[in-house]
Amino acid sequence: MQIWTGLGNPGPRYALHRHNVGFMACDVIAEMHGFGPVQKKFSGWVQEGRIGDDKVLLLKPATFMNESGRAVAEALRFYKLGPDALTVFHDELDLAPFKVKVRVGGGLAGHNGLRSIDRHLGPDPSTGLRAGFRRVRIGIGHPGHKDRVTGHVLGNYAKAELDDLAAMLGAMGAEAGLLAVGDDARFMSDIALRQHAAG
Repeated sequence: MQIWTGLGNPGPRYALHRHNVGFMACDVIAEMHGFGPVQKKFSGWVQEGRIGDDKVLLLKPATFMNESGRAVAEALRFYKLGPDALTVFHDELDLAPFKVKVRVGGGLAGHNGLRSIDRHLGPDPSTGLRAGFRRVRIGIGHPGHKDRVTGHVLGNYAKAELDDLAAMLGAMGAEAGLLAVGDDARFMSDIALRQHAAG
């Protein structure tokens, strides 16, 4: 069993925010892979399904971004899973728009959702180090000046970006099987190939 969490803020007014691209990724994966109905659970919304032979629980925390860790910790505890079963989809300022990169562990890059998950999971008891969960980093680009970051992150995708957004999300959904089996490198390269073909 794997838990894939998309980060975002709940409610229609946030739906198209760049900060909500993790939610969008979960929705597209659920739709493309025929996941079950949405249920309210673990302080969030969950959908269960399979990607290939792998059982995946998609989780969108219903708390606001800076409390995302509560839902994640509840779900992991319930299924008696460690951080190695967790994949988090989130927006990333330090990546060019629509670039997708996967890594395990690493810095939190000032992301409130990641900080909250890190805080709720606590350090790995065997090493005392930060919990190493996998992250699918979805590039939103940097607006150029730190004073403009909040407006950029909490702003809607521009009309001109929507085709690229749809192509990226579709590619992520189509290649989700590679993520499920742990072939992160191929997941990234196949998404880039699909984007190149669509572009």
